[in-house]
Order: sequence, then C-alpha cells, then structure tokens
Amino acid sequence: MQILFEDEYLILVVKEPGIPSQEDPGGQPSMVQLLSASRCTPVLCVHRLDAAVGGVMVYAKTKAAAGALSACFQKGEVTKKYYAVVHGTGSGGIMQDLLYHDRNINKSFVVKTQRKGVKEAVLEYKIIQEQNDLSLVDIRLGTGRTHQIRVQFSSRGMPLLGDRKYGSTQRCPIALWCYHLSFLHPMTGKQIAGTCPPPQTEPWTWFSQLQGNR
Repeated sequence: MQILFEDEYLILVVKEPGIPSQEDPGGQPSMVQLLSASRCTPVLCVHRLDAAVGGVMVYAKTKAAAGALSACFQKGEVTKKYYAVVHGTGSGGIMQDLLYHDRNINKSFVVKTQRKGVKEAVLEYKIIQEQNDLSLVDIRLGTGRTHQIRVQFSSRGMPLLGDRKYGSTQRCPIALWCYHLSFLHPMTGKQIAGTCPPPQTEPWTWFSQLQGNR
C-alpha cells in the first residue's frame, strides 16, 4: 500500500482498483478496514472513489479531522484531478449538468430540471492525446457527485473505456484514475498534496503523453 503523506490527523494513500473505499456490504475488505488494521487505530472515510476506480485518497485518523476534512470537500476546497480514457473525442472545456442519482439501481442520470434529489455537477477537462478512437482526458473535478465523471462523459457520447454501466462495450476495468489531491491541512493549515500516476498497465500504457509525465 503506497502512503503519500501521514501525520497524527490524516493519511494520504493510493487506493488500488477493486478495493472499496469504505465498508462493503458484500464483505470484501475495504480501505477503511485495511488502514485501520495496519495502523491499529480506527481510520475514517471522508470521501469515496468507486470500488472499480483507483487513485489518491485521504482518510482521517481522528473524529475532529474527519469533520474538518468533510467540510473541506463539501465547500469545494479540495483540488481533485483525474485521468480517464474515453471513447471518441471532444474539444475540451467545462461540463455543467444537473444529476439525479437513483439509489435503487445505483445509477446517475443527467436531467433537465431541478427537483428533489437533483444536484449540480461541474468539471473541467482537456484532451491530452488521441489514440485509435480513444482519448486520454485530464479532468479537474469541481463537484463530487456519485458517478459524476462517468455519467457526464457518457451523456455526451464519450463513455469511459470499460464502463459498461454507462455505455462502453469493452470488457475491461473502468479507465479512471484520481492522480492528484491537494488541500490545506484542516488541523495545521499546511498545504498537502499527493500525486500518483496510473499504473503501468493497459490502457494507460497506450498513451505516450502519459508515459512522458512519469
């Protein structure tokens, strides 16, 4: 398990794809359980990545830090950057939508009008490289809605590679990776930043621009 930063209040870690961010009803060991066991103290989840998605996450080691970190996320004070591989291409820019998450089927939808349960979703993206009808995309997330990146790109005919729930036909892991988190430490005020590139596996290795950033 790769640790990027740790002190008495929080731990910045790289979550591998396939591991749930928090307790899993199916019984699969989660990051919370793994970190709590390795640190011999309860570790608290303050934000999530989908189980199939990997990348940088921050966990709290005290209740006070958990509350302060949660507030940072809610206020949009955490910089979150992702790489994704999507079908097709685009011109880059800002995606701004209204999203509704149906908990019964665990799926989000872009909707036209505001109503109960609908939340605004914003992200900014740029195309880094195109390769065989696929695009490597650099994303800065403005909000943190359930399945936000996945549904916003899918709604524009650019589903993430391997994301069969939102339109991809490819049988492979979802090509989404959180490569950067940064924020002011809620307890000390110091700037905290953690960066980790995607693993050296397909489809990430298909893009020379990404390899040059290592």
